[in-house]
Amino acid sequence: MKGAKMAPKVLVSDKLSETAVQIFKDRGIDVTFDPSIGKDKDKLLEVIGDYDGLAIRSATKVTEKIINAATNLKVIGRAGIGVDNVDIPEASKKGIIVMNTPFGNSITTAEHAIAMMFAAARQIPEANASTHAGKWEKSRFMGVELTNKTLGVIGAGNIGSIVCNRALGLKMKVVAYDPFLSEERARQIGVTKVELDELLARADFITLHVPYTDKTANILSAENLAKTRKGVRIVNCARGGLVDEAALAELLKSGHVAAAAFDVFAVEPATENPLFGLENVVVTPHLGAATTEAQENVALQVAEQMSDYLLTGAVTNALNMPSVTAEEAAVMGPWIKLAENLGAFVGQLTEDPINSIEIVYNGSAATMNLQALNCAAIAGVMKATNPDVNMVSAPVIAKDRGIEIATTTQDKTGVFDGYIRLVVKTDAKTRTIAGTVFSDGKPRFIQIKGINIDAEIGEHMLYTTNKDVPGIIGTLGQTLGNGGVNIANFTLGRNAAGGEAIALLYLDAQPPQEVLKALKDTGLFQQVRPLQFEAA
Repeated sequence: MKGAKMAPKVLVSDKLSETAVQIFKDRGIDVTFDPSIGKDKDKLLEVIGDYDGLAIRSATKVTEKIINAATNLKVIGRAGIGVDNVDIPEASKKGIIVMNTPFGNSITTAEHAIAMMFAAARQIPEANASTHAGKWEKSRFMGVELTNKTLGVIGAGNIGSIVCNRALGLKMKVVAYDPFLSEERARQIGVTKVELDELLARADFITLHVPYTDKTANILSAENLAKTRKGVRIVNCARGGLVDEAALAELLKSGHVAAAAFDVFAVEPATENPLFGLENVVVTPHLGAATTEAQENVALQVAEQMSDYLLTGAVTNALNMPSVTAEEAAVMGPWIKLAENLGAFVGQLTEDPINSIEIVYNGSAATMNLQALNCAAIAGVMKATNPDVNMVSAPVIAKDRGIEIATTTQDKTGVFDGYIRLVVKTDAKTRTIAGTVFSDGKPRFIQIKGINIDAEIGEHMLYTTNKDVPGIIGTLGQTLGNGGVNIANFTLGRNAAGGEAIALLYLDAQPPQEVLKALKDTGLFQQVRPLQFEAA
């Protein structure tokens, strides 16, 4: 039917459960389920331009080349926590949201860490192999209890805090190192917050639960491993590259480290590793999230998250954009549009390089999701020179250009319950504009250059500045009328009688160049600027 909105199209290029695929279908998404494509980069490159969304696990590699070919792609959803297979910086530049499901496999991964701890403490894999071989080496496998031992948890976030909870249930003493762990949160989860050196010195068992970043890479270096107490047991079910595996292997051979249990490795798939072949090492092939419950959970979550975004604009668990709930998206829709329009106004008037953008939130506006509003305002500014920019890519582009972004919140002042003011500075001048959302849900401009106005925002607008003298209204009306341009709404403002004045006209169509020239030729106007805003 003419005018009917096309259903968003999603490609599922890795193995996802049938239930997850059905979620897309039930939500009205046009879904293609073809797990073979994830392993065929040429085929993915060929078809990706047709899709709005891409749902993946770990097999699909979303490279810069794939992203550049994904001309319609709006969201990439990773069923799981790791996004090593997605070029997030490139996706951000292209305005593509990257989502993951960080909580779907939390229980499973935490349980695997506890299981690995037990296996290392009681030498279960070696004892199992010996018994299968018909040996009865009861005296060979002398283990240790977990009860009353001190567990050092490096990283007390979502998974780490679950491990802490389980360890406390096993009557272990738990110390945690995490720069982002507050004393209050430490008390809530029942652990003692310590610095890394103290953890290394005190812990009988150490378990890692941090992401791999520049700061956490090799956090258990040879130097730090040497600080551990003799007989320590080390568990890593988080990420490869957190531990110096060669140094650990030497300490395992010397007996300084009693045992280790690793599910992740610096190089994966791991076909060889310094830890392999050591009797006091338990290894598994990255099984942390490998339970039927976790695989189903993350698949269902990514299908729901992607559907929510494509259909309602709700953003959940995004790695390159602030999260916006469905409820926020419904309430904030007009405010996001306002923020973008404020940015678009200034962006279209600004020709010099921008040094800084300050966004001021007053009253009720200050209680909203400011990160999302910031992204919208910055996107509005940047679109003047890059029409393809959006809320995801705008902050990246602004940062690349060295533009400083500042956010200020204020209690309610003035007659409006809330408003947003945008201040954009260049070497030449400072521009300010403010706006609010009225009870009808429509954004309005309420102040330009400190001059109060009440202007409805339309797709085609004309902005003029002049001295406050007689004849301005007549000149605008007559010149536009002679050019066949109809005025839908006309707003005037001035700072004082005979002082600076502005006019903002909402037009039915963009004024032709000859009309703009005729206005400039009158000599009455300092600025005559046509403006365009995206239709609501």
